[in-house]
Amino acid sequence: MAVSTASTSRAEDDPRLDLSAPLRPGNAVAALIVVDGQYLLQLRDAKPDIFFPAHWGCFGGGVDPGETVEQALIRELEEELGARIDTTDLRYFSRFEFGLDFAALKPIWRIFYEVAISEAQMAGWSLGEGSDMRLFPAAAILTHRIPLTPYDAFALWMHINGSRLVG
Repeated sequence: MAVSTASTSRAEDDPRLDLSAPLRPGNAVAALIVVDGQYLLQLRDAKPDIFFPAHWGCFGGGVDPGETVEQALIRELEEELGARIDTTDLRYFSRFEFGLDFAALKPIWRIFYEVAISEAQMAGWSLGEGSDMRLFPAAAILTHRIPLTPYDAFALWMHINGSRLVG
């Protein structure tokens, strides 16, 4: 019985299936951008050499040498959105650490900040990196209607459900 290649995805057709492109993990900072109760997310490019290509995720990126995490996030938001954000607009949310001992690498971290703005404040922003940007209601995130980067999905879930967390 022959297998049809028309319905079979291959790595060259779908970057999410590439298992050979080198990945370079690093420390990063990200913004949970809340716009009138919805979340502004970026559709990551469909490039096999990035983490979670063609997935929706938070805006942000790597921290350059000599930068504070706040400076890195402000720079990334300007590069990716043309957004002019001040450090007073950033509210620390959470930090995740990922052990990479299995790959003989040092641990990396991802720090999340909340950035709450109105739709009017977002009016001059335009996508400078990624394939798309869109506002999503919490329901789209919680029901997995969109493919999300797992670490951002968890941060978004915690942000949405923060009032339910008890000690």
